Amino acid sequence: MDLQTLTYIVVGLSFALYIGIAFWARAGSTSEFYVAGGGIHPVANGMATAADWMSAASFISMAGLIAFFGYGGTVFLMGWTGGYVLLAMLLAPYLRKYGKFTVPEFIGDRYYSNTARVVAVVCLILASVTYVIGQMKGVGVAFSRFLEVDYDTGLYIGMGIVFLYAVLGGMKGITYTQIAQYCVLILAYTIPAIFISLHLTGNPIPQFGLGGTLAGTDTYLLDKLDQIVQDIGFSEYTTQFRLSMTNTFFYTLSLMIGTAGLPHVIIRFFTVPKVSDARKSAGWALVFIAILYTTAPAVAAMARYNLMNTLEPAPGEYMKYDERPSWFSTWEKTGLLAVEDKNGDGRIHYSANKDENELVKIDNDIMVLANPEIAGLPNWVIALVAAGGLAAALSTAAGLLLAISSAISHDLLKGVFRPDISEKGELMASRITMAFAIMAAGYLGLNPPGFAAGTVALAFGLAASSIFPAVMMGIFSKKINKEGAVWGMVGGIGITLFYVFQHKGIMFIPGTEFLGSMKPNWFFGIEPNAFGAVGAIVNFAIAFAVSKVTAAPPEHIQHIVEDIRVPSGVGSASNH
Repeated sequence: MDLQTLTYIVVGLSFALYIGIAFWARAGSTSEFYVAGGGIHPVANGMATAADWMSAASFISMAGLIAFFGYGGTVFLMGWTGGYVLLAMLLAPYLRKYGKFTVPEFIGDRYYSNTARVVAVVCLILASVTYVIGQMKGVGVAFSRFLEVDYDTGLYIGMGIVFLYAVLGGMKGITYTQIAQYCVLILAYTIPAIFISLHLTGNPIPQFGLGGTLAGTDTYLLDKLDQIVQDIGFSEYTTQFRLSMTNTFFYTLSLMIGTAGLPHVIIRFFTVPKVSDARKSAGWALVFIAILYTTAPAVAAMARYNLMNTLEPAPGEYMKYDERPSWFSTWEKTGLLAVEDKNGDGRIHYSANKDENELVKIDNDIMVLANPEIAGLPNWVIALVAAGGLAAALSTAAGLLLAISSAISHDLLKGVFRPDISEKGELMASRITMAFAIMAAGYLGLNPPGFAAGTVALAFGLAASSIFPAVMMGIFSKKINKEGAVWGMVGGIGITLFYVFQHKGIMFIPGTEFLGSMKPNWFFGIEPNAFGAVGAIVNFAIAFAVSKVTAAPPEHIQHIVEDIRVPSGVGSASNH
């Protein structure tokens, strides 16, 4: 059976599964729509959290970034993993004990202020929308590539699938669909890795294969890779930093607290029955995430090694363009891979020297998606990777859209404008809001703004500088009052946007930088994508300073903050 037919069958079966779950798990109340009824088993919630956490960026892009940045690319691995640990240890159990539907609802109650709640909604929407733009673009690219349709058709198909299970089931439908999507994506990620590790190193476990020797030799895989990349002028694969030590530190910290502050993951811990279940589900999610995240460095190194060997099978013998493999020409059609025969010899010369390099474009995302083809694996494995990539893109997009619609229907409509709305009316409003959120996200995916490429990184910075500090201080400091929280969020997200727009242009429009060229103005050499950590520090500083000179929080609020961290009653949680 040819690859395309097999891809249609595997992807079609996964879609049928998602749609079947959508009808089975229809939400009948606001509790089911916002938090899946609060009765999800910890293991199931751990699996759904892992799928929610691991977006197309984790499945497709992370290994590609590590493959080309080497050690410097591991900031994403450390930042995203560390962020999850931070969330699991410091936020999730306490937020579940508080017993609310959404993050802005917690902030509004803790800081006894509708203003704080509205500011949190604005920050949440800013972070989620910037993130979802990148996800919808990923949905369009992945669907168009694997289903061989144009980008717009691919995006419409993706929107239709998300519409069915998100609008019908809300959090309940999304949860059970994400469990299925996790199974699909983890099989799609690990099976090719096992095949490739076995082929290259003779060890079927990729994590061990990464540290092992090449099959039939005494040469370690990483030593060989270091030698190959250095021979053509690149930095050593296993030691290079991302710009500088300081920048690497702040980039990792920004990703860490940014991911811990992303609302679509935080709300997953509202879906379990008890506080102890929130801790258990956090532990299970860490296990499920670790399976992919510990495999990624192996996938990256092996993909880079296979690519180098394909382009230059023996020293000085470069691949002939006319004899390029089929996967190469397929990716050329997408525009993500491009060649320019500068010396006219009909061969592809890959080098760090820009004047000599003839592989003028190779997108990071290709490394995972094309890896099975580069390694010559069977067609069914390649089709499985296609289904996995689509599952990863859909799972995170659905979670983000739910966070946005919940913020509007529950926090703004019921919490501020229509407190007397009936449950039936709120449920209908939630579905309508979700439908509009999907259409708006689809529109942005069809007409991506010029800054689309930078939005995913920006989302982490916005969440890090606004939501994370407010939630942290809400749990661990009874001295922070409503004025401090509000001005802290405004100051943190404001300084982050100011810095990003100064260096990348207002709304990423070239030529609108307002303080001159980029690198000379970097604050201690920190790149804009890493500035969220500085924004978070500003947020903390403002919140404490303003709280110091304004009235202390009411007594009952201070008691709530003390009670939320008391170990007694850890098995119980407030009802939603």
